Amino acid sequence: MAYADLGEYIDLLRARGMLVDISEPVSQDLEITEICDRTVKAGGPALLFHNVIGHTMPVLINAFGSRERMALALGVPELSDAARRIEELVQARPPRSLKEGFDLAARLSELRFVLPRKVSEGRCQEIVERQPDLNALPVLKCWPLDGGRFITLPLVFTQSPDGAHKNIGMYRMQVYDGRTTGMHWHQHKVGASHYAQYAKLGRRMPVAAVLGGDPALIYAATAPLPDAVDELMFAGFLRRRALDLVKCTTNDLWVPADAEIVIEGYVEPGELRREGPFGDHTGYYSLEDDYPVLHVTALTRARNAVYPTIVVGRPPAEDAWLGKTTERLFLPLLRINFPEIIDMNLPVEGGFHNLALVRIRKSHAPRARVAYGPQRGQMMLEKTIVCDEDHDAEPADAVVGGNNARLSSSSGDR
Repeated sequence: MAYADLGEYIDLLRARGMLVDISEPVSQDLEITEICDRTVKAGGPALLFHNVIGHTMPVLINAFGSRERMALALGVPELSDAARRIEELVQARPPRSLKEGFDLAARLSELRFVLPRKVSEGRCQEIVERQPDLNALPVLKCWPLDGGRFITLPLVFTQSPDGAHKNIGMYRMQVYDGRTTGMHWHQHKVGASHYAQYAKLGRRMPVAAVLGGDPALIYAATAPLPDAVDELMFAGFLRRRALDLVKCTTNDLWVPADAEIVIEGYVEPGELRREGPFGDHTGYYSLEDDYPVLHVTALTRARNAVYPTIVVGRPPAEDAWLGKTTERLFLPLLRINFPEIIDMNLPVEGGFHNLALVRIRKSHAPRARVAYGPQRGQMMLEKTIVCDEDHDAEPADAVVGGNNARLSSSSGDR
């Protein structure tokens, strides 16, 4: 199924008993994080805070904090169902009979859903503020030594200067003041590549940071897709319905019409500002460093907008389940180039994209090919342990150091 907006997903979570509405007053500084961290580690539900002190906008958190909720987010009974659809598509072969021809046509017909559609209006622009103040958003300060408040679940839309290559990434954004934020992208990220192209031309780079929308698109922004695969198309495939896009009010980027909030702006070439520290998914703080600055030109939102966010920290945290979804959905794609792979485990203890345990069939293929080949996107900096087919990659501690061993993450940036 496809969700009309994030609110429809919230309603389903509530109906399934997977969400708790909280009306007691809470602070955006540290308190919501404390409540959420305990809830996640206890295997608890999604939380919707209706009374954030100083704000009227509700805060949604832990919306993806279990395998069941990730399956609901993608509109499938089990994550294996979404993986099966991907596997059937990538393994399609020329039909050898009329029945196989019809079967192939049925599978390929799903591709008609992948192309996004441009529309003239959307709920994300029901309210348009041309003199925006980011302080009006209930952005969280998550951990005591954080450098400030961070937007942690933004879908950052960028494109190449010629408009031919578009990308959606998820990069944390430190709110400096009402009109500027940090833009935390590393050199190997596509957003950073687009920025370098604009800087070479001496041009401002348009950026739109989107909050909310269909959960399938939120997941797609985190997925380790090849550069040639558009996140909007991937989300359309997952949700079996094309996404509607509206043009931003102050730049030429197109964003999901059903989003909750859109932060429009630009990044100036060569302008850097100190960002961090930030309590990261390794359980350690990422250190301060200089990053580009987003200048906000407009803030648009739905009338009944909800602010979606996520807390990362010492595993297990909510983002672990985004990683486990990648583990299941991308296994069929890995097998195209590495057919010897039987299974893969991205253990929660390893920060899910810092460590991969891969089980393979013994063959003539060099193991180094498997150990280094899958690394791309968020998995680019991972470490890989390869196991024989008679050695189960679950649980992780049995692979790494015996039944009583525990994995620990080293500090590092995303």
